Amino acid sequence: MLDKTANDFTIQARITGGGTAPMQNWRLPNETDPLSDVLLGSPAHLKHLATSSLSRKHLREDPCDIQVAQGQHAEMVSAYEHFGVTVHMHRPEPELPMQVYARDSSVMTPYGAIITAMSQWWRRGENYAAIRTYERLGIPIYDMVTAGTFEGGDFNVIEEGCVLIGCGGARTNEAGARQVAGWFEDEGWEVKLAFIDEYYVHIDLMVVPIAEKLTAVCTDCTDPWIVDWLKGKGHEIIDVPFRDTMNLGCNVMSLGNGRVIAPERSKTLVEALRARGFEVAAIDTAEISKTGGGIHCMAQSLRRG
Repeated sequence: MLDKTANDFTIQARITGGGTAPMQNWRLPNETDPLSDVLLGSPAHLKHLATSSLSRKHLREDPCDIQVAQGQHAEMVSAYEHFGVTVHMHRPEPELPMQVYARDSSVMTPYGAIITAMSQWWRRGENYAAIRTYERLGIPIYDMVTAGTFEGGDFNVIEEGCVLIGCGGARTNEAGARQVAGWFEDEGWEVKLAFIDEYYVHIDLMVVPIAEKLTAVCTDCTDPWIVDWLKGKGHEIIDVPFRDTMNLGCNVMSLGNGRVIAPERSKTLVEALRARGFEVAAIDTAEISKTGGGIHCMAQSLRRG
């Protein structure tokens, strides 16, 4: 049953200068507590477009088989359902061929959803569609990015009250990153801004929280200060090899309670997690990831804890 409270929806819940009250009906303190609700996008109208250097390379050398990709997405949905996670979907629209990457057009916070500002013109309609989704679910809009470009894969909640914001320039630019950073500094959060090469697209390609004080990191392409900062906060680092990372192997989804959805090609990470006692749903995402994203890119946590 859809937990919709229409009165909760507002177009701007953020209080200028901080002090915004956390949501009551939708709880999202971090990205590692038990996940009960997730937002996904449909691959019904998926196309293989040149959204990044990685997707452009695949488009040139070995384009995506859309039917196979759609089957892989269905397997991912089944994995969420197997673990008891309620799946909510954006309503598919033929004009939005990249809507499957639900983390780009918005990002959930404890105070409501941020509507991002997509850098590529053919994806900006996803932002408007996301507003309709949050209205339908009864989730308030915390605020909308207006100063520059910003995409959800660059909002990386490391732990409660602590966020690592990526800025590669091409997809999230400095103006957008600093606007969002300022909002959360006002709310009393610890905020770190990471300037990354645009080749890596978003910060969640190389750094993804797995569990409390446990984070997957590609140390080969992550600035050493980020690794030192995480270790200083008591995080154990699982190092994901560079080749696996370029195949979206670090781009996994924590479900909490020792459960993770990960790409089966990420052998090092999957083995490391299973050795620690995690239950890992390792699914084939090789075809769909050719279009530019991984498991974490395709999912937006809505409720945890």
